[in-house]
Amino acid sequence: MLIAERYPELERPAGKNMVNYPLGDFLIKIKNAATAGRKNVTVPYSKLIHSVSEVLKKEKYLSEITKTDDTLAVKVAYLKKEPVLMQLKLISKPGKRVYAKADVLRNHKGISFYLISTPGGIMTSKNAAKKNIGGEIIAEIH
Repeated sequence: MLIAERYPELERPAGKNMVNYPLGDFLIKIKNAATAGRKNVTVPYSKLIHSVSEVLKKEKYLSEITKTDDTLAVKVAYLKKEPVLMQLKLISKPGKRVYAKADVLRNHKGISFYLISTPGGIMTSKNAAKKNIGGEIIAEIH
């Protein structure tokens, strides 16, 4: 007897890959789509991914967000046929979470900003510093 016959709940539907870090996968998909010149990215829906996409839309890195039953479709923003999102680096990973206090966020200078997961929700490092809130640094965006 095959394992799939004995345990049908272990069988995955075609096209459904397991992802250990859905948020990191979402951010890297956006980065890869921008680099490849594609406009649309579709990922499985979660509240965390939706709130991160809302912050990226507010910062004008995404132009449109569409939620269906179990997926989230986003459009990457372009300016003069060039993607607005040029560089993205994941800071926190499942094996190593990185946290920062508000003082550290306030001292971050330059054109880049951090995506921060705070008790007040997902926000940029600029907003977190204004509200004097620290949190987990998800990614750095240039």
